[in-house]
Amino acid sequence: MKLLAHILCLCLALALAQAHPGPEHGSAVLDRCQGLEMDAVAVNDEGILYFFKGDHVFKGFHDKAELSNESFAEPDDHHHLGHVDAAFFMQHEDSPDFYHMFFFLDHKVFSYHQPILAEGFPKNISEVFPGIPDHLDAAVECPKPECDEDSVIFFKGDDIYHYNVRTKAVDKKEFKSMPNCTSAFRFMEHYFCFHGHMFSKFDPKTGEVHGKYPKEARDYFSRCSAFSEDSDHVERERCSRVHLDAITSDNAGNMYAFRGHHFIRKDEGNDTLKSDTIENAFKELHSEVDAVFSYDNHLYMFKDDHVFVYKVGEPHTHLEGYPKTVEEEFGIKGPVEAAFICKDHIAHIIKGQHMYDVNMKATPRVARFKRRISVFRKVDAAMCDSAGVKVVVGDHFYHFDSPMRFIAAETLPEQQKVSMELFGCDH
Repeated sequence: MKLLAHILCLCLALALAQAHPGPEHGSAVLDRCQGLEMDAVAVNDEGILYFFKGDHVFKGFHDKAELSNESFAEPDDHHHLGHVDAAFFMQHEDSPDFYHMFFFLDHKVFSYHQPILAEGFPKNISEVFPGIPDHLDAAVECPKPECDEDSVIFFKGDDIYHYNVRTKAVDKKEFKSMPNCTSAFRFMEHYFCFHGHMFSKFDPKTGEVHGKYPKEARDYFSRCSAFSEDSDHVERERCSRVHLDAITSDNAGNMYAFRGHHFIRKDEGNDTLKSDTIENAFKELHSEVDAVFSYDNHLYMFKDDHVFVYKVGEPHTHLEGYPKTVEEEFGIKGPVEAAFICKDHIAHIIKGQHMYDVNMKATPRVARFKRRISVFRKVDAAMCDSAGVKVVVGDHFYHFDSPMRFIAAETLPEQQKVSMELFGCDH
């Protein structure tokens, strides 16, 4: 009888635990490539996109989900509140909340400044943003002149609210041509409305959507494979906002740009673009390379701790004896962030915030002349062509006349868009 009572008590305790789970989060692994509808999207002070789903957050275009309370603990303390409804990053310099990230949960708003919760928060939304309703769908900042005044645009169902940051006046609008947003954000001076796992680019003043929308969000804001036979691989790769992994130009001047599972090739002398999978053209690599440079009609391709070498041709031929470790081939431990070579025989390899030189004619090859890069905290890709060095950081690239000008630079040259200037994307 005592045993039966003990079993009943254990069953009751288990049932209560399942009905009223404690603060521990579920262990289910979220996969952004499965078509998740994000609850909110915001850009942080470094320009990195945060995608919120339930109690998790994806940082950037390809990082795996992590518990959002690891970065923002306080919203998790309010268990009676739901998931993040909306979020935005305040970039209006005249606002006292300049460089603050705001999270909206039900009727509350949280304000963070470089992951510290601002004093007095959380507060009621009506206290901080009078005239703005609770239980929002989305929010996005809109500075002048992109909006008539420095504003925040709030979305709830069919209703659109333009909130004047300076005067706190609210102008209610209706965006008839745009679908209801489940999240919204400003990125690279463009405005995006997510609805499910699709997105549309819109005019923040009028809500007008120009161009061929909606589009598949995973094609442009995630490093996922294509999702259907209808996916336009060239269109996706030339207009994607995901940063490049690697870029190079071969002896004939043909450009190769790598991103995730795919690469795009632009032939010298014309504007023809071709896209293919890395798996198909470089089957030994499978996907995702870290860096690439071209030398003596061969492509040197870095992946993690190894380097693969292919002879350029149709098809590209994988050299016997490879892959080798990066340390064995170049005298430096992998992985590396970027690599490029100009008209000479010196390969420039970027690892962290340092650049090394490797004489390709030397035996053995040794990484020498370690020099610090002062103008970038991180480089995504780099290449050298007849015009000089192009350094890719995020969705932009920067031109330097030579490797020495790049390493000696103390200020940034003009910022240029990868999608527009390199690949001719017009939207």
